[in-house]
Amino acid sequence: MKLKGIIFDIRRFSTNDGPGIRTTVFFKGCPLNCGWCHNPEGRSREIQKATRINRIGESEFRIEEEIGKEMSANEVMKEVLSDAIVYEESRGGVTFSGGEPLEQHEFLIELLKISKENNLHTALDTTGFTSPEILENVIELTDLFLYDIKLMNDEEHIKHTGVTNKGILENLEHILQKKKDVIIRFPVVPEVTDSGKNIQQIKEFIAKHNGSLKEIHLLPFHNIADHKYIKLNAVNGMKDIVSLKEKDLLPLKEDFESAGIKVKISG
Repeated sequence: MKLKGIIFDIRRFSTNDGPGIRTTVFFKGCPLNCGWCHNPEGRSREIQKATRINRIGESEFRIEEEIGKEMSANEVMKEVLSDAIVYEESRGGVTFSGGEPLEQHEFLIELLKISKENNLHTALDTTGFTSPEILENVIELTDLFLYDIKLMNDEEHIKHTGVTNKGILENLEHILQKKKDVIIRFPVVPEVTDSGKNIQQIKEFIAKHNGSLKEIHLLPFHNIADHKYIKLNAVNGMKDIVSLKEKDLLPLKEDFESAGIKVKISG
């Protein structure tokens, strides 16, 4: 039987997941448990049952649906390659996101190989939480890493994500040693990741790498995913936290730019 993976979304014409116009493929399954997660449907590896509530006037309709779909690599790539001319004209490509794509590393590698056979630019949006052996198998097939850095202090990282960051930072070091393109993605979460100490430690980490890390994307916290938690019958522990606007991140953008880093506010 051919290898299959569990995908919960394929989003075409994306402009926030790498250069140009892209198709982003979302894998189910993530080893982290971030309280601010805006894709909670990507946490579980399993196909899930969920209830969507539609309201028309005073009437309420409950619609049962499944989140996640088992797909072959050929099925995924058929959708991706349908926009090949768009990628060529915009210098875009395909981005694998999640969840955490490395949780389904064998399926990811198969998709990466097919992508390279079709001359597509490949990007991997990742937490970096995986074994060195798995990472090594995807490095040469990946043109760009969109690499999450949340908290530099390991105790804080464990507290807010459930996992250590030691392997995450070691894996990032290895990717940089391989001279791969990396964009840091930093979720700016009120009272969690936005402390002056954490931001300073991220700046020091970037500076340590002598220009290898040239760009950072600031991802403002938002709580628009509350309806997803409701649909999954899951607790959204940050539903009362006010969403950040782009203007709220402008001082932080200027702070990173003063250190010579290209900055984009996205998400």
